[in-house]
Amino acid sequence: MLHAKPQGSLMQPFRRRVLYIPGYDPIPPRRYRELYRREGAQQASISGYGLSLCARVDRTGFGWGAAGDFSDGAARAEFEVLIWADIVQGSMGRGILATYGQLVRTAWAYIGSGALFRLMRLRRGPVIAALYPIVVLLAQLLVALLAGWLVGWLAARFGGWWLGLPLMAATAWGGLVLWRRLDGRIFAHYLMHDYAFTAEQGGAYPAALEGRVAQFTDRIADVLQGDWDEVLIVGHSSGAYLAVSVLADLIRARRVPADGPTLSFLSLGHVVPMASFLPRADRLRADLAYLSTRDELYWMDVTAPGDACCFGLCDPVAVTGVAPADQKHPLIISAAFTQTLSAEKQRALRGHWFRLHFQYLCTFDRPGDYDYFAITAGPQTLAQRFAGRAHSPGRITTPAGPGNREKVSA
Repeated sequence: MLHAKPQGSLMQPFRRRVLYIPGYDPIPPRRYRELYRREGAQQASISGYGLSLCARVDRTGFGWGAAGDFSDGAARAEFEVLIWADIVQGSMGRGILATYGQLVRTAWAYIGSGALFRLMRLRRGPVIAALYPIVVLLAQLLVALLAGWLVGWLAARFGGWWLGLPLMAATAWGGLVLWRRLDGRIFAHYLMHDYAFTAEQGGAYPAALEGRVAQFTDRIADVLQGDWDEVLIVGHSSGAYLAVSVLADLIRARRVPADGPTLSFLSLGHVVPMASFLPRADRLRADLAYLSTRDELYWMDVTAPGDACCFGLCDPVAVTGVAPADQKHPLIISAAFTQTLSAEKQRALRGHWFRLHFQYLCTFDRPGDYDYFAITAGPQTLAQRFAGRAHSPGRITTPAGPGNREKVSA
């Protein structure tokens, strides 16, 4: 069952341990600390509380400390990023031709299995985001081939085909290389690698990632032995479904101490259906069903319809089709960008869909009840902060994934 230690007092601030699982991100985790520092200072100024970075007592891994001073008490939090960027980097170390091979295999994984059509029944935004790298990479290929043909045709006309053919090939290849160098602005190659990584084994975790899930499980089990009031697991984007499997393994192995810290799970901007709808994602589907019934934790899911890269307001358990009759989690909350961001900020972010996908970790200039910094550095557990809160209007629970078919056939 959920258990809670007494909250911090004036003599003893509330103590929280935050373990953050990022999404498919090849960049070293240092930027998450700088993001927290910058955005947290802005949010504190807007919301009228105190927030500062400080040293950690437990210096395992990469992380930072934070001190919060709120009207209802003080808190100290220690953050740790659970890193899998090395696995991401390894999956991205492919040449241009290999990326186009990924395009073909990934498209077939989603279309051939019927997953793409099931996904379209939920939200069109993330499906369009998934099609974006395919369309852009094919357009880049077409432009490069047309440029190569034009140069080759001109060279052949004035110097013969012995000159035209090599120049045609060199120009086309040079065009593809140029597009690749511009990917820091376009993100077509990056997103292709992201979706290909998920689809490579039909939704099953690769061996390296399965090993990292086991390491994360061990790390959280160690932290739960510490003297904390709350251990908060945060999973963003792809990290949300990894956290589901980590926590399911943790609870199955009975590694959550009955007299230990409160265990909370905050999933942000999830893309669970992109994995759970694939034919070999049996492990993830089982983990979703299992975790949704457990009393050992409190799980809240935050998305926003304005985030085109996530499945906004989709209950990840229910839409996958594996919701048991006694489902308890997660609580579905909308970050409601149209209400929590001013019109000026919405205009500034318009078209920056990748930045919007990280908004959950950033400042809201018209904040509602979701405040990442108050949740992570404030003096209440996640369950206490959202006690009595109902699901946001518009929650989607219609089963669309293969789990529904499996339940019926069973």
